[in-house]
Amino acid sequence: MDASQKITQKVSVSQELIESLKATMAGLPGFSAKIQERLGDPAATVTQVIEIILAGAIALDTSDVHLEGQETDAKLRVRLDGVLQDAMVLTRKSYDGLLSRIKLLSEMKLNISNKPQDGRFSILAGTDSVEIRASVLPTEYGDSVVMRILNPKSLISLDQAGLRKDLYDEFIKQIGRPNGMIIVTGPTGSGKTTTLYAFLKQIQNPEIKIITIEDPIEYHLQGISQTQVEPDKGYDFISGLRAIVRQDPDVILVGEIRDLETADIALQAALTGHLVFSTLHTNDAAGTIARLISLGAKPFNIGPALNMAVAQRLVRKVCPQCGVMEAPTPEELAEIKSLLDPAKELLAQKGIPLPEFGTEFKIPRAKGCAQCNNTGFHGRVGIYEAFIIDDEIQSYILGNPTIPGLKAMAQKKGMLTMYQDGLIKVAQGTTTLDEVGRVAEK
Repeated sequence: MDASQKITQKVSVSQELIESLKATMAGLPGFSAKIQERLGDPAATVTQVIEIILAGAIALDTSDVHLEGQETDAKLRVRLDGVLQDAMVLTRKSYDGLLSRIKLLSEMKLNISNKPQDGRFSILAGTDSVEIRASVLPTEYGDSVVMRILNPKSLISLDQAGLRKDLYDEFIKQIGRPNGMIIVTGPTGSGKTTTLYAFLKQIQNPEIKIITIEDPIEYHLQGISQTQVEPDKGYDFISGLRAIVRQDPDVILVGEIRDLETADIALQAALTGHLVFSTLHTNDAAGTIARLISLGAKPFNIGPALNMAVAQRLVRKVCPQCGVMEAPTPEELAEIKSLLDPAKELLAQKGIPLPEFGTEFKIPRAKGCAQCNNTGFHGRVGIYEAFIIDDEIQSYILGNPTIPGLKAMAQKKGMLTMYQDGLIKVAQGTTTLDEVGRVAEK
């Protein structure tokens, strides 16, 4: 049994309960009411309270549940569409009981409260298994707990990622190449892993061998060999990647490049007949090169090995129930025109027509209703920027270019920035100007 098959504790939650909560909960207030109802039942166990919290979180389609100790009580919050929302205040007694149970389920030490701990457990929801990644951090008034919900139903295919047609076509072309590296960048929570898994789902077939090395495995994919690092046992990205190369894979996914040795092995794999997917923490696509060089990778290896650099963020989509289309202010119109007018001809060539920015032009406004928990948004979509490493950019990389210089060259070759991609989605009525400004820089 390899690291990907590590047995975890399990909590059983019926699919009927999740479906019932979806049908009867009126957003966050309903979620809070269901938990309060369970807490008020003297016959209810702590496990049953945990079950209703997790079932409700899955029904709400949240990504994280936060339990935070305060001076006299505790706060329960959930992350909806990438933004934290207050759910309810818990008594100290309820908090203590939940904390102990979460630690027990996650195989953490109950008597340790002065250092961070990590663990995981599973929810059996009907025939589906939902992984819960738990993190406990000591704070002034007790532990802060975050439970990350890794629902396999969150996995999407590439055609569901919100890609512009030109980017979709380019991604399909690049992931079909026999070798080289594709790096997806962005901060935590920007959807990098989801994009990489969409790549794997797109290319997976019985004729190729795909191996991943991750920390940790977030979603289990059928037909793919997945392995999880365990540094305390001497199995890290470096040793794992060296072993993977000896397994004769066609495609390798490296969860994250964090150090020079991992970067070097991944680059060498890309140069010797393997297709390599990985992630980096950088602000934009052009920063990929600078980040690899800062780790110590040699520019003469980066250029030939790297096929494409991608940066992405997630923006919230305007709620279809309450969102409205309104005329932009003069300042908003000027901003949209200044960034999209120069790209109109390029976009037309790519098959992406834009509306005329005249008196009839309107953009979405978020309002808020019961369907979207009064946020004005429901669901998220990606905004992207990507550039291909051609011969000219390869030569440019050898001179250790600055990030602005590389970005300018990529834009001359037709790259649209994430902010421009966001503005296209504003013009198309998908999201708001404020939302794009929240996650991307101009």
